[in-house]
Amino acid sequence: MNRLEQTQALRARTDVHYNCCQSVLIPFCQAYGLSEEEAYRLGAHFGSGMRHGATCGAVTGALMALGLAGRDEAAAQELLRCFREKHGELTCDGLLEWLHGEEEGRKPFCDRLVLDAVSLVEALLAE
Repeated sequence: MNRLEQTQALRARTDVHYNCCQSVLIPFCQAYGLSEEEAYRLGAHFGSGMRHGATCGAVTGALMALGLAGRDEAAAQELLRCFREKHGELTCDGLLEWLHGEEEGRKPFCDRLVLDAVSLVEALLAE
């Protein structure tokens, strides 16, 4: 199972809730010395924009994954630039404003952001 498939499987589970941060971080954790349980606990309070609508959990999870991989500030800045360019925003509250008047629900919208964040990390790690 590749990382995108693993992320989709995490997001589809109904027995355990994986927030956006955890859903991005967990697929990368074992490759860089962190157990899945440790990644789950580490990301626990970074969902819903650090629990108060700040930076999107998918973004914080992606930054954590880059950090685990030993990537530098330039990689972090590129991730932020690409995510903002594609989605227009980095904050959970700001991103969710896009949903007003849209038929797409919050979970499918956030699932899409999570998958985009995983793809961005994979691209940056491949460079």
